[in-house]
Amino acid sequence: MSAVRLLVLLVGKAVPINEKGDLSAIGKRPVETALWLGEEGFVGDEQADRRVHGGPEKAVHHYPFEHYACWLVDHEDLAGPLAEVGAFGENLSTVGMTEETVCIGDVYRLGDALVQVSQARQPCWKLAERFGRRDMPLRLQQTGRTGWYYRVLQSGEVRAGDVLELVERPHPNWPLARLLRVIFDRSLSSEVLEEIVALTVLSASWRKLAEKRLASREVEGWDRRLYRDPA
Repeated sequence: MSAVRLLVLLVGKAVPINEKGDLSAIGKRPVETALWLGEEGFVGDEQADRRVHGGPEKAVHHYPFEHYACWLVDHEDLAGPLAEVGAFGENLSTVGMTEETVCIGDVYRLGDALVQVSQARQPCWKLAERFGRRDMPLRLQQTGRTGWYYRVLQSGEVRAGDVLELVERPHPNWPLARLLRVIFDRSLSSEVLEEIVALTVLSASWRKLAEKRLASREVEGWDRRLYRDPA
């Protein structure tokens, strides 16, 4: 894979997603016009909780459209939420790029901008609200169909139809799928964790996670992230 066309460009505003009034901008909508992409993301895009979403290391979220068909094979009840692109809160939708083929640190030309893969997604409880399934965040985690984030190396205009062109791949041995398996399969391999810590193009939060596992020899808890209010 060297170049893939951007099928849909999406942004969204933070709105209530449940009866408690919790806010989320996971409901992204397609945009036909060109948008400016800066260090913090696309103009007009929002994140409700900046402690865990958005920021320079998670400026843009990419989710493969081919995953939609995979979800429907085993989960016909998701047909409603998956009827339109943007179900996973993605900014970019493509066919031809997945966690198996995209590597940590990949640099892509996107329209007039330059972006770099910074980390995979760690699914959170807001996906459960979005899909009406408490187990949805865990299912993303188990399948590895999480999507990923970019940092912005060079700002510029982006529009649907632009091409994502790979211009640099510094870590071909670290596809996102491998990283996800290490983290979500609860690996405590010192050799592998030390290799992750040394990936300077990986976001600081993911390298810190690997450092903590090395120091504690324990795997971090996930229940609050996945379920918010664990049973």
